[in-house]
Amino acid sequence: MSTWQLTVKGMSCAHCKAAVESTLYSLPNVQSADADYKTGNVVIEAAGALSPSLLRAAVEEAGYSLVAAIELYA
Repeated sequence: MSTWQLTVKGMSCAHCKAAVESTLYSLPNVQSADADYKTGNVVIEAAGALSPSLLRAAVEEAGYSLVAAIELYA
């Protein structure tokens, strides 16, 4: 199990939150994704490995910018 904290730029409403979470949930191994559009923080828990480049591609696919991706626990 790994936990990631992302900083996402451009989220401004509940729709933005849902779009980012939905895109992240579509990634392999992602078990939970919780976005806070007010702060831009997203916490992800995954059963397997993720990479910053994979996370960046998913966030950009949703229409937002990934500012930072930090793996908190591996």
